Amino acid sequence: MSAQLELPFRPDPQLTEVMRLRVQSLQQRGQRQQEGERLLRSNEAVYRLDFSQQDLHFSQWGVMLAQVGRLTITATSQLWTPDLTHLMTRQLLEPTGVFWRGHSDTHNTPVRCYEADTQEFGERIAELAKVRRVMYFLFAFEEGCSPESVDCSINFIVDS
Repeated sequence: MSAQLELPFRPDPQLTEVMRLRVQSLQQRGQRQQEGERLLRSNEAVYRLDFSQQDLHFSQWGVMLAQVGRLTITATSQLWTPDLTHLMTRQLLEPTGVFWRGHSDTHNTPVRCYEADTQEFGERIAELAKVRRVMYFLFAFEEGCSPESVDCSINFIVDS
């Protein structure tokens, strides 16, 4: 027998602030980032996904955009310890999840995405859930999208 499990992506304001302070510190000192270091951009924030169970199979994305815009979700690998080390470009996983709502879309139009990429992305998250309790993600808000206009979750099937 199988059951559905919906896990919401939750903002991590403390970690986002730490990453913003890193950018600010480099700018104030007139220093450059380390080779391969990935700095947080002004339109990005760190989100987390906490796994209450670990034997999961990806089902579908639950992304709602209240207005026109684009949301890009990038996962970080299990090697990144965000409270201790800088985020390096090589620690970002592909593919990314890209979701958008266009100007011509009505309120009833489903959020658009690159279906093959988001399917593979969801399956990779389910695989990583087998060995992890938490995962971190970079959410990039573009073209009118903002954290206040996004509701994002991921649905899994749990074998019971």
